[in-house]
Amino acid sequence: MLQTYLYQDLGAGDIKKLISRNADEDQTIGQRVESIISEVRTNGDAALRAFAEKFDGVQLEKLYIEKHEIEQIAAGIGAEQKAAIDLAYANISAFHSSQQHQEAAVDTMPGVTCWRESRAIERVGLYIPGGSAVLPSTFLMLGIPARIAGCKEIVVCSPPQKNGLINCYVAYVAVLLGIERIYLAGGAQAVAAMAYGTESIPKTNKIFGPGNQYVTKAKTIIQSSTQTAIDMPAGPSEVLVIADEGADAEFVAADLLAQAEHGADSQAILVSNSSELIEKTLAALERQVAVLPRAEIAGKAIANSYAVLTADLTEAMAFSNVYAPEHLILATANWKELIPSISNAGSVFLGHLTPESAGDYASGTNHTLPTSAYARSYSGVSLDSFIKKITFQHISAEGIHHIGKAVEVLAELEGLQAHKNAMSVRISSVNS
Repeated sequence: MLQTYLYQDLGAGDIKKLISRNADEDQTIGQRVESIISEVRTNGDAALRAFAEKFDGVQLEKLYIEKHEIEQIAAGIGAEQKAAIDLAYANISAFHSSQQHQEAAVDTMPGVTCWRESRAIERVGLYIPGGSAVLPSTFLMLGIPARIAGCKEIVVCSPPQKNGLINCYVAYVAVLLGIERIYLAGGAQAVAAMAYGTESIPKTNKIFGPGNQYVTKAKTIIQSSTQTAIDMPAGPSEVLVIADEGADAEFVAADLLAQAEHGADSQAILVSNSSELIEKTLAALERQVAVLPRAEIAGKAIANSYAVLTADLTEAMAFSNVYAPEHLILATANWKELIPSISNAGSVFLGHLTPESAGDYASGTNHTLPTSAYARSYSGVSLDSFIKKITFQHISAEGIHHIGKAVEVLAELEGLQAHKNAMSVRISSVNS
C-alpha cells in the first residue's frame, strides 16, 4: 500500500524526486488556470455564473447570500455542532489574541527615535473551500484573526452547494464573525474575482485560504501579476509522521489517513527508524481505510505516498527538513529532544496523543499552512498575516548633531547630492 524506501540507499537525486509534489510539469493546470483568470477578468459576474454551472452544477440568479439569509440557514445547526464550533472559536480567538502587542520605541542614539506600528490590511479576501468537503473550520481560521486585526472589510467566497446556498455550519461561523455577505464562487475563479473584482465581488488587497492545485496555482499567478498579495501557497494538504518503535501503529495510520482523505492529490509520508512499526502501520492502514466514507479518495492519496526507513530519528529529522511538511507529527515520547532540530515545518504536533486533526479544528493554532515545501520560506497564517508594519522615526535637534554628519558622508559616497543637502540644510538651521 505504501512503498517503503531505505534512507541510506537514497541519493540526492532520489530524495529530490521523492519530495517533489504538485509540480505541474506539463503546465496543464497552469494553462487552465490562466484561462479561468482571463475569463473572470474579462467577463466578471457572467464568467462566475458560467463556472458555477460548469463546476458546481448550479445555476445562480445572484452571486451572493445576504445577512438575513445567512442567519436563516445558520438557525438549522444542531446543538452539538454549535457547541463544538463555539469551543473552536474560543480557542482560536485566545491563541490569535495573544499575538497582539505594541513594539516599544527605540532611541537608536540620543535624539533619534524609531518604532513600528501595526495597521490592518483594509480589505481581505477569504477563500473557504467547498468542493469535496466543506470546511467551516477554515472560515474560523481566517475570519477570527481578520477580525482581531481590525480589517475593515472581509470578502468571503465559497462554492455554492447543489441548492445554490451554503451549509448551516459555514453560515453559523459567518454569524459568529459578523459577516454580512458570502459570495458564491469557488476554485480559481473565486481567486480571480477577489484579485480583479467583478460587478458583485469587490477587489481585495490580500487573498487567504487553502485549496486544491487549481486554487493554489491561481494564487501564485495572482501574486506575480497583480497588486493583490496572498497569504502563501496552501494546498493540497500533506502530513509527515516521524514515528519510532514506541509509536502506536493505529494512531499513526489514523494520522496518515486524516490527511489522505482531503483529496486524491494529498500526500501522507511515514518516516520511521523501525521496520516493525512501518509494517504494523501498513496493516492498520488497510483496516482503517476500508471503513472510511471517503475510502476511494484516501486510497488514491495513499497510493501517491510512501514510507522511509531510517537508521535513527536524526536521519528522520534530516529527511523531514528537506521535505518541509505542512504538518509534522512527532509520534515519539522523545519529542522534546527533536524540537531544536526542526527547521522546516508549517505546524508541529508533539507526542502520541496529539493528532493533527486537533490543530485542524480546535486547539487554537491556525491550520492554513504552507504546502509543497514552501514551509522552507513561509509561515502559517497568524494575526501578522492580516496586518502591515509601518516604521516611524523622529529626530530632534540633538539627534541632528549626532546623526547629521554620517548621513551627509553616506549620501556623498553614493553620489546623491540632493540626499546630502536634505540633511545639510537642517544641520545649518540647527547650528544657527
